[in-house]
Amino acid sequence: MSREKAGALSSLLDGLSREQVAWVSGYLAGLGADGLAASQADPAASRPEVAVLHGSQTGNAERIARALHAELAARGFAARIDSLGSYQTSRLKRERLLLLVTSTYGEGEPPDSAQAFHAFLMGERAPRLEHLKFAVLALGDRAYERFCQTGRDIDARLEALGGARLHPRGECDLDYEEAARDWTERVLKAVAAEGAPAAAPALRLVSSGPVYDRERPCMAALVVNTRITGRGSSKDVRHMELAPAAPLVFAPGDALGVVPRNDPELVEMLLQATRLQGPEKVADGRGGETDLAQALACRYEIRGVSRAFLACVAEWSEAGALKAMLEPEGAKELKAYVAGRDVVDVMREFPIAGLAACDLVGALRPLAPRLYSIASSAKADPDHIHLTVGVVRYERQGRLHQGVASTWLAERVAAGAEVPVYVHANERFRLPEDPATPILMVGAGTGVAPFRAFLEERALTGATGRHWLVVGDRRFREDFLYQREWLDYRRKGVLQRLDAAFSRDGGARTYVQHRLLAASREVYAWLAEGGHLYVCGDAATMAPDVHAALIEIVARERSCSREEAAGHLRDLMAEGRYQRDIY
Repeated sequence: MSREKAGALSSLLDGLSREQVAWVSGYLAGLGADGLAASQADPAASRPEVAVLHGSQTGNAERIARALHAELAARGFAARIDSLGSYQTSRLKRERLLLLVTSTYGEGEPPDSAQAFHAFLMGERAPRLEHLKFAVLALGDRAYERFCQTGRDIDARLEALGGARLHPRGECDLDYEEAARDWTERVLKAVAAEGAPAAAPALRLVSSGPVYDRERPCMAALVVNTRITGRGSSKDVRHMELAPAAPLVFAPGDALGVVPRNDPELVEMLLQATRLQGPEKVADGRGGETDLAQALACRYEIRGVSRAFLACVAEWSEAGALKAMLEPEGAKELKAYVAGRDVVDVMREFPIAGLAACDLVGALRPLAPRLYSIASSAKADPDHIHLTVGVVRYERQGRLHQGVASTWLAERVAAGAEVPVYVHANERFRLPEDPATPILMVGAGTGVAPFRAFLEERALTGATGRHWLVVGDRRFREDFLYQREWLDYRRKGVLQRLDAAFSRDGGARTYVQHRLLAASREVYAWLAEGGHLYVCGDAATMAPDVHAALIEIVARERSCSREEAAGHLRDLMAEGRYQRDIY
């Protein structure tokens, strides 16, 4: 490549994030022009192409896969990358080297982008794969009983179809970075063993701009913290605006990661329950050492209860009841037990005499960032990031329990004080590229947040596609979030249709899925005309109920079976026309 072109390319890449630069590096390494890719004489050309596939719900699996693909390209391997949602399953029988990274959603379900692929692979049409060598990296959450189930399913099925493991399956919990890096490095060595190394590495591109992520967050001042639910509401929902100290790039559909701190009162209660003092030296979760009290405040999860933590407590206390719940037949009882409990509750119920501080933190999970859908468009307000935060509070075990990040932001961060944040890109929740495409948005509670960003963006860019918003909450007077804004969009003609459901306003409870069912013909027509459907809300009830309603709508309007209707929705997911942001 000429010096002029190299200089122009370097200027173009200034300021890109690490993941963006890695992706561009991998993409350029795969091109066959201008000397950027290996020549036909390169030894890499004789090796089988490496297929890198990803199935991602929130973007973590995709980021790992893109980094892996970029590294393969940088080391001279012929590699391509694809989402399981857009992957042509007819190619599977021709693959020779396959690296697959997938998350698991909810109670062992495949992520939306992987549902069609998963159904194909598990079905009778899946081909024999005797010529395939593969490796699977599974992402999950040990708080769920079926940890990494999608990755385990795919790994076992590829073997059952005749494939041979290039490397054993890797499994990652919420703190996935270190495990993913280790798996990636080992897989790269295994791929290298399949053929001679390349003559020279591919071009590497380095960004000179700052990189902000969960390990290196950007500080942002909390400048607006306003309650937007009415005085009589049973919920406390805040509209917040943060001013980052440095520019953060985000798009509608992305989330803001907030690196929180635990409540000092909760930390003190835990110290009392364990009879520890606080100054004891323990691991800080990052390879260093700190005081126990500081570690509990900033580094470890004490709000929720993990299965691994309970296993440690069962061993320390020799509690037969707790051990019984951890057995496979005790799964339902365990799920009910952990609901709403925190570490303090468990340690009070099962006190451990002489518990060492290092053993306590060794049983705890790292404190994970909390993700909040961004409720604003950068085009509308480039200097601030807006959030819609539901403050979590509830009574359990005779005391008040509170959310980690929500109550920290709402009550303990002073006006103008800074909090550590980063942008969590969500490529699986994006506006259509064509501004003429109609969109149907369904949100319940704080699930309306990304649609505020969607409408701001589409209004400012002059999108001509029609907009239909379906919102749900408890009560019209107290809980109709952003009501004035929605009505203003309706008056201006930006929002062509607005439907609302309020479940606690008397009579039979009405939810967003009931509004969809009542407009069954219009919903189906909207989709049949090429419209995109977006759903945002909780994963426990709202998302499954809306999905069930959509199956009923498709089955009714197409006069087909529920199985065929479910398959149609999987196809829409694979096409990116049915996208969900669920939590």
